[in-house]
Amino acid sequence: MLAVQPLCCHHGGMTTLARRTTLALVLSVAGLAALAGCASADPVVAPVVRDVGELQGETVELQVGQVLDIDTGDLAVDSYRGLVEDPAVASFTPGRETGGTIYNPGVEGIAEGTTTVVLSNDDGGIEDVTFTVEVSD
Repeated sequence: MLAVQPLCCHHGGMTTLARRTTLALVLSVAGLAALAGCASADPVVAPVVRDVGELQGETVELQVGQVLDIDTGDLAVDSYRGLVEDPAVASFTPGRETGGTIYNPGVEGIAEGTTTVVLSNDDGGIEDVTFTVEVSD
């Protein structure tokens, strides 16, 4: 008959082998949990960055959840307003400055489809910028 030696010594403590085995098991489970978390996370999609002066008449391709970051150059980021023809496809977010941080205006892809976006500038004398946004899954 095979004798099984207990992992604990007579003082109730764990042997070095038992401690190493337990530590390896804990690290393995933690590693698997971390990998499982990564596998279920949505991938991060980088924004598309365009200069406002280059958008006139262009088509910008976005994925659902992706953002078009509009660089306004020398003009104030909060001077632009955006009108999205089909708000079910994309949404406009005005630029702003908060706590010393500047956020460019942008357009986010909401659902698959195509829509027209018109940017106007509150500073006056600046021609509207009209472009198309194509959103895919």
